[in-house]
Order: sequence, then structure tokens, then C-alpha cells
Amino acid sequence: MNRSSRIALAFLVTLALVGVVAWLVWPQPAPPAPKPVPVTQPVSSPADVTATPVPSNDPIRHPVQAIDTEPAAPRPLPALGQSDARLQQELNALVGRKNVQTFVLLESFVRRVVATVDNLGREHAAPSMWPLHPTGGRFATLKRGEGEVINPDNGQRYVPLVQFIESVDSRKAVQLYAALYPLFQQAYVELGYPKAYFNDRLVAVIDQLLGTPVIEGPLAVALVEVKGPIASERPWTRYEFADEKLQSLAAGQKMLLRTGPVNHRRLKAKLLEIRGLLTKAELPASVKP
Repeated sequence: MNRSSRIALAFLVTLALVGVVAWLVWPQPAPPAPKPVPVTQPVSSPADVTATPVPSNDPIRHPVQAIDTEPAAPRPLPALGQSDARLQQELNALVGRKNVQTFVLLESFVRRVVATVDNLGREHAAPSMWPLHPTGGRFATLKRGEGEVINPDNGQRYVPLVQFIESVDSRKAVQLYAALYPLFQQAYVELGYPKAYFNDRLVAVIDQLLGTPVIEGPLAVALVEVKGPIASERPWTRYEFADEKLQSLAAGQKMLLRTGPVNHRRLKAKLLEIRGLLTKAELPASVKP
């Protein structure tokens, strides 16, 4: 089982993802996600970063300006490439210095969060881009007939993560995200989306995660065969869902399934709370509250 993201879901939430957001990733022999369309216009310099909505061919659906925030004296934003120190201060205040030191990869944190959120809605979420330190533990299975299922005890590995996410003040996390939003938007432009709005992508990914079905019964998995003269040193990282429909889900959805039904429901409740703070737009019809 791969390592995952907890502050992405906790911080952008993230999810801040989500959160997508570190114990939730399960490495698979899948190809990397397709590269986004190259940037065709210069990226704004740090001095140009403001809260002005980015031009787009499509209307912005979830403007950050609509987020309910407490009045506060504005603080000048650092350049994106020099924002790690500011993020460290803000995250220390949000989740505590010890948690930041233990879990967070502060180097290029904003860029890591943006890439991770974007990838949660795709086929594969590259572990190299997660904004957290990897965690230990192995993915466990049980023999069931001629196949294997996820060990029900595997869900216990995620309990500390779920408790951590639940402990984060969602309102403060979302307000911090809104205050720093120009940095996230610039990172999204640099990622290859010069005319897209990152908050729209964040809400869309959360909706996708919320649409993941909670499955009560055992989940069948299969070990992917790797041919070659050298045996795999980490075979537990090569499992896929035996059900093709489940295996075809987005990376973030499969992460939720692997946490087990109890953790899945608790994370879903947190995501609903965060979504309600990010936007007042109604949930898609495909999402069951």
C-alpha cells in the first residue's frame, strides 16, 4: 500500500487532499498521469499575483471571493517560490508545530498540494508530488477462495489519520486557503492550466470523492504480475481491485475505498463540511449526501 496525503485533505480542506489526503495512496504499476497542456502564456511574476479571477473561456463556478471569511488586515503574499516559510508559519498555527514537523514536506508545498489535488481526480496520483512525508506500514490481504481480499484490519492503519483530519478546524483551514489563494492559482497556471481556475478544480475533485460508493463487504484484489528475472522486493505495492469498475475509478476514489467503510464515512463527512465552506453551490445529482 502506497503512502499518502493527510494535510492535502486537511489543509485544503485538503483534503488541504484532500485530499486528497499520505496513508491513502496505494502505489500501482500504472503509467504517470498525462501531462497537462503546456503553458502558452507567461506565468505572472510574484508582484503580479492578486486575487483577480484568472481569465477563462469558461465562467468561474466557485469564486474564492464568495468564501465567508473573517475580516482581517491583509498581509502581503510572498513570491510563490519563496512561500514555504510563510506556509510553515500558517500551518504551525493551524495544526501545530509538532504535526508540521512530523508530517509535512514544506519544500514547494503549494505546488505539491496543487499537483496532488489535480491528480486525485485522475487515474494515477504520483507519490513523488505528495506534500507529506511517507509513512510506514504495509498493505495487508487475506486469502478468500482462489483469490484475495483486503484485510479488514487494514483499516486500522488509517484511524490516526482520520482522527487527525477530523481534529482540523475546517473553517480556519478554508479561510487560510482563501487568504493564500493567489499562490495556489499561480501554481495551477504553472502546472499547465493558464485559463483554468484552481478552486473550480478543487471543488470538482471533492465532488468526485464524495461520489465514491461506500462498500461494506470485502474488496477483492489481485496481485499484478511483473515478468522478469528480478523478483519484486515490494509485492504489496502491486495490488489492484479485481472489479474492473472499481479499478477504473480515479486515484482519490480508490484511496477512499482502501480506508474501509467506517473511515470512508468519516472522511466523507469531513469533505461535505469542507465543501460547504468552499462553495454554496448545490451538490451534483450523482453525489448522495
